[in-house]
Amino acid sequence: MKILLAVDGSKYTKKMLAYLGLHPELFSASNDYTVFNAQLPMPAWASAAVGVAALKDFHAQDAEKVIAPVCKFLTRHGIDAKSAWKMGVAGPVIAKFSEAGKFDLLLLGSHGHGALGNLVMGSVATQVLARCKTPVLLVR
Repeated sequence: MKILLAVDGSKYTKKMLAYLGLHPELFSASNDYTVFNAQLPMPAWASAAVGVAALKDFHAQDAEKVIAPVCKFLTRHGIDAKSAWKMGVAGPVIAKFSEAGKFDLLLLGSHGHGALGNLVMGSVATQVLARCKTPVLLVR
């Protein structure tokens, strides 16, 4: 199974990984995993002030800070995962990446760093569910 793990480094990312670890049908080296992080773009004035190259480097480093611990967790359990990041509004970017990659399943936490935007379910999760054709497993 080809599984996309959408991560943001929040406590809900950790809950999603804990859930994954408890379900051997999902947590297996026979599955193909990609760890994905969406980076919010900076305002245009920021790109003009620091330069496009510096901004891209900043986003790459920020994404790596979120992705690296998840990949380390997977590696400790014998799973070699791919990783990727894209810049854009998280919900639409995650849904688009999931469909473009033809994933069989998308896992994500129900809330992230922007959890106050929607108290029942995070706004990113709501956006992903509204846009994504890939089956989604939302972990609370």
